[in-house]
Amino acid sequence: MSKYAGEEVLVVPRALFEEIGVFEGIRTDGIGSAIDKLLDPANHFFMDRALAEEDPGHKQIIPYCIIRCGDRVLNYTRGKAGGESRLHALRSVGVGGHINPVDTGEGRTGPQAYNAAVERELAEELVFDVPHTNRIVALLNDDTNPVGQVHLGVVHLIEVEHDGVRSNEDALADLSFTSLGDLAGPLFERLETWSQACIRHLAGR
Repeated sequence: MSKYAGEEVLVVPRALFEEIGVFEGIRTDGIGSAIDKLLDPANHFFMDRALAEEDPGHKQIIPYCIIRCGDRVLNYTRGKAGGESRLHALRSVGVGGHINPVDTGEGRTGPQAYNAAVERELAEELVFDVPHTNRIVALLNDDTNPVGQVHLGVVHLIEVEHDGVRSNEDALADLSFTSLGDLAGPLFERLETWSQACIRHLAGR
């Protein structure tokens, strides 16, 4: 039996990614229209995750939420309870996950289903003891490795006034807020590639 137990995830054809403009790393220009196309129900569908993870002809859409408190950014070590074994033991600044059919409940489609997925993933992974804002700031792509080749990140910046954020699952271990300078400096090489791209961007590199 597949380790994904029949999970279905939202994907777009790679041809659509090429249509909106192939890029590497962080993209901040023209992302509004790109996201509109990605979240248009006519342009995406659900695929068996076991197939999607091995099919670079499709991109899985992944909300990647960065939680920032002033000049500090939340980060954690990916534990073995996480779904992507290829990222275990790496440090990450991104919280989020796949969009699943459950997110289309109550007739939600397109952006509504996507936003429901974002809120579900945040609630599954973190407990917020502080109000937070949430805005999309970039798209994220890394075709240099097998994980990146089958995923496309939508980067959210979530800002909080104090560090009242706790882990809600074992997959997020050693959770802490760390200065952007340290993440862009001595800790940089310990980060997964998506987190490196985001930290590089936030640090203005």
